[in-house]
Amino acid sequence: MKPAKTLMVWGTASGVGKSVLVSALCRIFLRRGLRVCPFKAQNMSLNSYVTLDGGEIARAQVVQAQASTLEPDVDMNPVLLKPSSDCQAQVILQGRPIGKYSALQYKNLKFKIWGAVRGSLDRLRNEYDLVIMEGAGSPAEINLASHDIANLKIADYAQSPVLLAADIDKGGVFASIYGTIALLPENKRRLVQGLIINKFRGDKRLLKNGLDYIEKATGKKVCGVIPYFNNILIPEEDSANIRDKKSSAGQSLKIAVLRLPHISNFTDFDSLAYENDVSLKYVQAKEELDEADMLIIPGSKNTLGDTRYLHNSGLTQAIRRLHQKGGFIFGVCGGFQMLGVKMVDPLAVESDLKEIEGIGLLKVQTFFDKEKILRRAHGSLLNKDVEVSGYEIHHGITSHLNGQKAFFKLKDQSGKSYHDGAVSSDGRVWGSYLHGVFDQPGFRNLILNKLRAKKGLPLKVRASGVNLEAEFEKLADVVEKNLDMKWIEKIVFG
Repeated sequence: MKPAKTLMVWGTASGVGKSVLVSALCRIFLRRGLRVCPFKAQNMSLNSYVTLDGGEIARAQVVQAQASTLEPDVDMNPVLLKPSSDCQAQVILQGRPIGKYSALQYKNLKFKIWGAVRGSLDRLRNEYDLVIMEGAGSPAEINLASHDIANLKIADYAQSPVLLAADIDKGGVFASIYGTIALLPENKRRLVQGLIINKFRGDKRLLKNGLDYIEKATGKKVCGVIPYFNNILIPEEDSANIRDKKSSAGQSLKIAVLRLPHISNFTDFDSLAYENDVSLKYVQAKEELDEADMLIIPGSKNTLGDTRYLHNSGLTQAIRRLHQKGGFIFGVCGGFQMLGVKMVDPLAVESDLKEIEGIGLLKVQTFFDKEKILRRAHGSLLNKDVEVSGYEIHHGITSHLNGQKAFFKLKDQSGKSYHDGAVSSDGRVWGSYLHGVFDQPGFRNLILNKLRAKKGLPLKVRASGVNLEAEFEKLADVVEKNLDMKWIEKIVFG
């Protein structure tokens, strides 16, 4: 059997919408009866997920797998880079951490892991009818061209036709397209078969002379102009795209999420943001905490370093003050660790700090070990019939001090039972390692009704949340309507 056909989406820059376009294309071809699968050779993201076999991949490929109605697999994202500082990142290879590397060290490592990247793509191509591949950043970074496994090398290996996407909403769309094509090595330029103008607002007729010019100047066909939309609820890939969500309700619940320097898994809170009585805001200044009904401290790839940032910026005092005033506080993963009394990292697993005091609102202490815990789990609140589920990604091992009570009783994939998290004696500070816990309607309802009760608002029964299947269908409808699918099918299948 011949290996599956491929189609790749490059971008003129990061954040132009490649990930969402790949999700759309996966769903479009799925609706045509094909077994379709996403693939991204290398992703740099702090937004990650745990697969069924305990591997770690980027959330973007998880969303693309969901659009393809597939269970996420590590082969869909064989290399994940998780920055822990401005000059270092943890490297995840086929779902497992293999160490921390500087940019220069990683350049040399790429030649050693290239075989594993090829192997992941080969396995997918042997299993599916079509693999939709996503590039990373821009393929025209001339300083990276000789060792770019995410764009040039993998596209050349697969001999994949490429669609180049550009974001017109940011401005400079024609210059970015022309410059990208011009800077590509000549033997790679031929792979680009079509151009996509993304996030367009207005009347497409106003673009005609620009489209005509760019087609003539580059020799590449414009195969689609995708309109800007903000009413399709597909999770964002990058924290650079974080947006506040304001509620239209007259008396909304105000939830603040700390925008930490190394924030991770920020999509944990999408389900809260979609509730019509919630106004969710990402905050950095301590003054922004004053009006919050609940503060969420999210995960972090550098928990000790971000705790030092909280102390130095005055945010630690502001968090304690919010609690004294009667506010609620929830910590997820790294945020849970920060709420404890101390974190100890003798092996420098996460940062250059060996030890730091926490915020001190939960009586727990965390020790960082080299072994990374990656697991899915399900269970319920202790002493309450409220079901929860999610996944864990962390190095720290947290122990309870002085009779501190846990929050959840859980089971992992193997059936092993354990307790997770902590809740303060006054019932207003919670912490857990469980990512995705707010996606569970019963738990989300419990927490938000506590906030409503505190404000004297009537309790509310909530629906099951966002119907992701319906959102994928809406996305596919919009993109398919605005792409020349006959042309795309021709360049893929001949």
